[in-house]
Amino acid sequence: MTIPKNLNLLFSGIIVIIAGFVYGGHPTVIMPELLGFEVVDLELKNMLRAVMGIYLGVGLYWIIAAFKPKIWYGATVCNVLFMGGISFGRTVVDGISPLFTPALILELLFFGWGLYNLKKYKEVI
Repeated sequence: MTIPKNLNLLFSGIIVIIAGFVYGGHPTVIMPELLGFEVVDLELKNMLRAVMGIYLGVGLYWIIAAFKPKIWYGATVCNVLFMGGISFGRTVVDGISPLFTPALILELLFFGWGLYNLKKYKEVI
C-alpha cells in the first residue's frame, strides 16, 4: 500500500461521510442553525437524506478502496469526478459562497490530488 496515494481516498472519504451526516443526519435541527432555513416538508427531508446516503455510500467506497488496490483506480476516478463536479457547481453555476469556501478549497485540493495520482499511478490490470 502506497500511503500518499491512498491518503486522498481515505481523507476525502472521511470528510464526505461527515458532510453527509451534517446534511441529512437531523436536517430539521442542523439546517436552520447552519444555513438559516427551516426543513419542514417531507420532500426536502427526503432530498437531504438522499444526499446523505450518496455521501455515505461514496465515502465508504473511497475508504474501502484506500485499502483495496484492485478498486483503487475506479474509486480515484469516482473521487475526481465527484470533487470536480461539486466544485464546478459551487463556482460556475452558483458562485462562491463565503460559508462554503473551506469546502470548495478541500474539493479543489482533492480534485487536483486525484488527478495527480491518476497520472502518476496508472491503472494496473
